[in-house]
Amino acid sequence: MAGAITASQPSWICPFTGLSPHSFSKLVTTVRRQGADGVQRGRPWGLPLEDRVLLVAAYWRTNLTLRQLAPLFGISKSAAGRIIDRVGPLIALRTRKRFRTDTVLIVDGTLVPTPDHAVAEQSKNYRYSTNHQVVIDAGSRLVVAVGRPLPGNRNDCKAWELSGAKAAVGNTTVIADGGYRGTGLVIQHHRERGQEELPAWKEEHNRSHRKVRARVEHAFARMKSWKILRDCRLKGDGVHHAMLGIARLHNLAFTG
Repeated sequence: MAGAITASQPSWICPFTGLSPHSFSKLVTTVRRQGADGVQRGRPWGLPLEDRVLLVAAYWRTNLTLRQLAPLFGISKSAAGRIIDRVGPLIALRTRKRFRTDTVLIVDGTLVPTPDHAVAEQSKNYRYSTNHQVVIDAGSRLVVAVGRPLPGNRNDCKAWELSGAKAAVGNTTVIADGGYRGTGLVIQHHRERGQEELPAWKEEHNRSHRKVRARVEHAFARMKSWKILRDCRLKGDGVHHAMLGIARLHNLAFTG
C-alpha cells in the first residue's frame, strides 16, 4: 500500500517506537531469534518481521485503536490484532536471573488503568487499574524485573510478594519507599511514637535514600511515554505483556 508506515524508512522508527534505528534493529534481531519468523501453519504474514515489530511498538507508543492503526500499515484490523497477540509477548523483557553481590535494586509500584475488571480494581486514582511492581538496577537504571499485575487496590507490601517480584530478585539488596514497611526492604527512617525529630545522621540517610529512590520514578516517567500505560485497552495477559515489552523498549532507548 502506497504511503504505509514501514520500518524500511528509518524516519518512521523513532516517532513510532521511541527507539533509534540501531536500537530497533537490535530489537528485531532478538525477536527473530525467538522464532517469530519461523515457518508456521496457515497463511503467511502480510508484513515482514520488521514492520510487525514496528506495528506493536507503535501501538504501545501511540495507544491508537486497532481500527486507526491498521490502515497506517496497510492491513486489516483483525490482522493488526493477531500481530500484537503474536509479537507482543516476544518483545517482553526477560527477568534477570543473577545479580552481582554488590548490586542495589529499587522497587516501586505503578498503576496502569485498564477496563478489564477481571484483573483490575478501583484504586487511589479512582479508576480501574492494575498494580505493577517494577524493579530497576540503581546503578544502570535499567528495568530488571516486572511482577505480574495485581488489582490496583492491593497495597505495595502485598503486591511485592504476590506479584513474584520478591522471588525474582532473591536476596539482592532492594530499597523502597515507606509503603513497604515490614517487608525487610531498605526504607527511610521514621520517627517513633513520641519522637519529635530524627537524629541528624538519620535525616542525612533519608536525604540520600530519596535521591537514589527517585530513579525508579524517573523510569516510570520514561516508560509512560508509551501511552498505552496511561489507558490500556488490552485484556487478560495483554497488560502484562505490554508492561514487559515497554520495559525492554525503555532499556533499549536508555542505553541507546
